[in-house]
Amino acid sequence: MQDKSHTDTRVLYNAQCPVCSFEINHYDAYSKAQNLPIRFDDLNADVLAEWDMDADTAAKRLHVLHNGQLIAGIPAFLVLWQEMPRYRLLGRIVGLPCIRHAAIAAYDYVLAPAIYAWHKRRQNRAVAKG
Repeated sequence: MQDKSHTDTRVLYNAQCPVCSFEINHYDAYSKAQNLPIRFDDLNADVLAEWDMDADTAAKRLHVLHNGQLIAGIPAFLVLWQEMPRYRLLGRIVGLPCIRHAAIAAYDYVLAPAIYAWHKRRQNRAVAKG
């Protein structure tokens, strides 16, 4: 894990979610290889108090803390992509007004709720198994 004292950008994600962990593990590996000041926090670890957030809220979307500002959803992805040279062009494209609005709608009303529902089903199955 990278040194917290030099991290300007932190990402809160659900490492127990296969979709989330696949994507964020890729970003984490890239960030480490490029020595970027980005820290990736698993909401299932003991970090939620630092984020002033409960696990259920955290699991509903991607959260990024950048220079003291908490950002969620597509705007959080845009900040994260801006911090990673390989993804800056993607961030610029998704950040274009017409694309940004469509991406926000797709993420907020389709993708994030579907991933969150899948997360809740996995949690319920785990509880049922004991």
